[in-house]
Amino acid sequence: MTVLTAPRVPGAAPTLPSLDARLACRAGNAEQTAGLAPGYVQGNLAILPEKLAAAFHRFCQLNPKPCPIIGMSEVGDPKIPSLGLDLDIRTDLPRYRVWRDGEMVDEPTDIMAHWRDDLVAFVIGCSFSFEEALMADELPIRHIELGVRVPMYRTNIGCAPAGPFAGPMVVSMRPLTPKDAIRAVQITSRFPSVHGAPVHLGLPQSIGIKDIAKPDYGDPVPIKDDEIPVFWACGVTPQAVIAAARLPFAITHSPGLMLVTDLKNKQLAVL
Repeated sequence: MTVLTAPRVPGAAPTLPSLDARLACRAGNAEQTAGLAPGYVQGNLAILPEKLAAAFHRFCQLNPKPCPIIGMSEVGDPKIPSLGLDLDIRTDLPRYRVWRDGEMVDEPTDIMAHWRDDLVAFVIGCSFSFEEALMADELPIRHIELGVRVPMYRTNIGCAPAGPFAGPMVVSMRPLTPKDAIRAVQITSRFPSVHGAPVHLGLPQSIGIKDIAKPDYGDPVPIKDDEIPVFWACGVTPQAVIAAARLPFAITHSPGLMLVTDLKNKQLAVL
């Protein structure tokens, strides 16, 4: 994994690692965010016109496993102070996706040219937060070891619909031994605001994944002979739903390239 940081002014006061990460994104120097700013919460992004915001908020309430909201902007405001006083949703991710009529039409490094006064930004919890707890317990995280994006898959698990929002749950996958998988269930159950416990273990075909070596998003990772794939609900689910609903306009993050906030992962643990 290569992550370049923003240049630091000589003699300047030290900044939070999370702010350093956002400054690197603004400067176009962050290639991905897995493992970046350890200890700080990262989030998925969905930006929608105000007329769709209430229905999307309801969709997230009905589907808290894939879509746990950790922050929401005011209409037309690119700031979310609860996640970072200096945070600017238009510039602070490595890469975005712009959607029109359910099709991705652009993948820019900032969305200044696409921002509108009627937009509402939703930040959704990310499994990168519980990965810190997994690694603290010495459980292996294959995509971090290899410096690639976590593999993610569309499934046949349907989400509860709300307004125009309906479609399949997306899951992220981490290969673990059965013993480690049991421990991972125990650990991630403490983090319901960032997807919580896995939704499925083993047998990818039973949740509609035809080829585990070909993820729909992210990068493939090897699964060893003594390991099983463990699947968590994923905050990329809104992208599958946006495509299924063929919304006229929406903006999301590029999968695996997240918003780094000033929240601490330990703040999200319930036990």
